[in-house]
Amino acid sequence: MRSMDHARETCEAFLPGLLDKLDDIPLPELEAPGSPALDHFRACGGPGLVIPTRYHGGGADPLQALAVVRAVGAHSPSLAVATTMHHFSVATLFTLADSVQRSGMEWALLEGIAEQGLLVASGFAEGRPGQGILAPTVRAKAVEGGYLVNGSKKPCSLSASMDLLTASVALPSKEGEEGHDGDGTELAVMLLPRATEGIGVHPFWKSWALAGAESDEVRLTDVFVDEQLLMRTAAAGPGRLDELQTTGFLWFELLISACYSGAAGALVERALVRKHSTSDRADLVTRLETANLLLEGVARMLRDGESDDAALGKALVARFAAQDALGGAVRRAVEMLGGTAFIASSEVAYLAAVSHGLGFHPPSRASFAAPYLEHVAGSPLRLA
Repeated sequence: MRSMDHARETCEAFLPGLLDKLDDIPLPELEAPGSPALDHFRACGGPGLVIPTRYHGGGADPLQALAVVRAVGAHSPSLAVATTMHHFSVATLFTLADSVQRSGMEWALLEGIAEQGLLVASGFAEGRPGQGILAPTVRAKAVEGGYLVNGSKKPCSLSASMDLLTASVALPSKEGEEGHDGDGTELAVMLLPRATEGIGVHPFWKSWALAGAESDEVRLTDVFVDEQLLMRTAAAGPGRLDELQTTGFLWFELLISACYSGAAGALVERALVRKHSTSDRADLVTRLETANLLLEGVARMLRDGESDDAALGKALVARFAAQDALGGAVRRAVEMLGGTAFIASSEVAYLAAVSHGLGFHPPSRASFAAPYLEHVAGSPLRLA
């Protein structure tokens, strides 16, 4: 299929040899805990994909990154989901690289991501119903030279393989200070080496679906965070996102959607080789390509520098519409593949199951509804 072929060609251009390595491993092994997929990802230059070439990275723009993640998702959904958490964290940090560089210590860590192939785990939004996506569960207490941080992130992809952890943290603030959000805290982003004392990983993920993404609990117990390893976010008002958060969410919504587009595409390709009517096959491809065109629109918007409230609103509309289109494509592909294909191999059932995972990533459709209607009426977008 043309669009999937383009995605694989783009992946080969940026991460040469990766898809061939993945193809040599059975899907159940790729998707299991301890999968060799992440080692291959490192070896093929994956950690530097979205890092600008001036920082020794691959320099993929959002449209190219979309294609690469989609191709990876078709071969190993777990690898796509796990590394999306890395990509969006890195893309967010390097968007603000000029300000980060002045801080000194963390700049050395960021530069190492590209040069040493480091993997960055993301500790931002929780997978809890009713948990605000801007409300971190990790809290900090001021001490001499920095903060003591306590809390946990679950699930946290790349928990076993991460070299660095980025996470949102609530810092104590005083009434009247810039960044004060009304509850005595201000939001910051911290960047920690995996070897930092007090960071522990604990079992959490029990499902066989996406088990290779290493999505367990990362627990922080009295972790000392140097002031230089914290980036305070700008005050944007309750429920509002600042530049750092908005850029991060745009990348996240784009790339996490690409993961499941790839898994759905793998099913659609299997169905297209079966003997079905022209109209049935055309309908199937149309459903998949509808999702891909929506995501490409988001990628072009991000590439062109749109990163405000309006852009995020558009991106979320595209994400939910793509989610619906992918769901329709998956259901139709499974039906066209038939019971024999479903029985003969676990891959059809597996790809069908994981493709529904997009609906579990933040924000939920229900939590977005009211803020979106207010935004359409002219208010700033609030995602608390």
